[in-house]
Amino acid sequence: MMKSEGTVDTHQKALRINLDSRFYGTFAEIGAGQEVVRWFFRVGGAAGTIAKSMSAYDMTVSDAIYGETQRYVSRDRLQAMLDHEFQLNLDRLGESRGDNTSFFAFADTVVARSFKGGNECHGWMGVKFQAHPHDEPSQIIVHVRMLDTEAALQQEALGIVGVNLLFGAFFLHHEPDQLVESLLDKLSTGRIEIDLIDFKGIEFRYVDNRLMSLKLVQLGLSGAAMFGPDRAVLQPSEVLYKKAILVERGSFRPVTHVNVDMMNSALEKFSADPAVAGKTVLPLMEITMSNLLAGGAEVDRRDFLARADLLAASGFTVLISDFFEYYRLAAYLAWRTKERIGIVMGAASLIELFDEKYYTQLPGGILESFGRLFKNDLTVFVYPLRAKDNAELVTVENLQVAEELRKLYGYLADRGSFMQLDNFKPEFLHIFSRDVLKRIAAGDAAWEQMVPPEVAELIKKRGFFGYSKTRTD
Repeated sequence: MMKSEGTVDTHQKALRINLDSRFYGTFAEIGAGQEVVRWFFRVGGAAGTIAKSMSAYDMTVSDAIYGETQRYVSRDRLQAMLDHEFQLNLDRLGESRGDNTSFFAFADTVVARSFKGGNECHGWMGVKFQAHPHDEPSQIIVHVRMLDTEAALQQEALGIVGVNLLFGAFFLHHEPDQLVESLLDKLSTGRIEIDLIDFKGIEFRYVDNRLMSLKLVQLGLSGAAMFGPDRAVLQPSEVLYKKAILVERGSFRPVTHVNVDMMNSALEKFSADPAVAGKTVLPLMEITMSNLLAGGAEVDRRDFLARADLLAASGFTVLISDFFEYYRLAAYLAWRTKERIGIVMGAASLIELFDEKYYTQLPGGILESFGRLFKNDLTVFVYPLRAKDNAELVTVENLQVAEELRKLYGYLADRGSFMQLDNFKPEFLHIFSRDVLKRIAAGDAAWEQMVPPEVAELIKKRGFFGYSKTRTD
């Protein structure tokens, strides 16, 4: 994805900031050189913008300035840099020019491609700023990955995204959606990945960071975004690192007893695996962009937040992804952890997994897709299906696929790629999300027994999915 040529270029953005007498502050950059501040020196007029520019490459020097840390390329280090430099501006310059100046501190801590190569090229970048003189500070933090193969190109991309971030903070803070889009100006998603953005402070008091995370995935700036039960946005690589991962994909519209029982049943089996026993296991609930777009060309933000809030109320970490195919999800997770990965799905989803129409874009078709999916000993945990009352239970043992794929299915089942969940709660098998939605809309109170109590309470409190208290009561 490339931004249109109509966007303001990096030179113009840096010059406009330099020529605006309101903004004055500090640049502190560690790791990949002073790539952002260089733009402001290059375009001219930097004396009107830059109070100080610095790099503290030596760890001892960095610790002396910002305090000791275990990881130098980390959010904690970035926050310490922003806080320290912003406060210095207030302390040193507030009395002399605070009435007419909006102070800021820009910082990044980055590891670019090393001389030997092979390292992960990523970093943390942020700006803490006043939108108006004497204002309370606001802040934007991003986590970036540089995807160019050459160090010089990575540094160039880092400089551009830094200018974009500063320009957005100063001139687009009142339009956060546009600010996020502008981060890609004069770049492409083939050069930069942004998998976390976090707004906070007075200018962003009405911003829901989960929506901004969703925006990153929509724009292709990241393949996935993550947030926790406390609604805080998370950096996926940090959260997934060295953890065994169990993920359940669904619409969660709304979360039902079945969704929770699927995860709990699979978690019991997964944790008992000798390769997982004693390891930290992270359960994830995943919603795909294709699911969020199922109702039309645009994501219904209220519907998305309703699902996110219900998952949070249920205590789950949420992954929003653009990985329609399961093998892409598996590859994403496997790149971030060396521990075991499990996927939880219902029998109906397993049947769909064997539909060859989903793999026509792969040269090797369905065989290639399964090779990618199961290459790291991934296990699919299968929750049984009872389509109608008194109907036979559909399980791994009797599930039917196309005749030409039966031997492939048998091979995968025999090698243990599929594990039948036999520890489920039979009383939940009749529950389907679509039925719950119909009952909510119709004012049939029976739906409340089909979802966890905390989910029912939140649906009624917030009026989610067409719930009407007067009609129901």
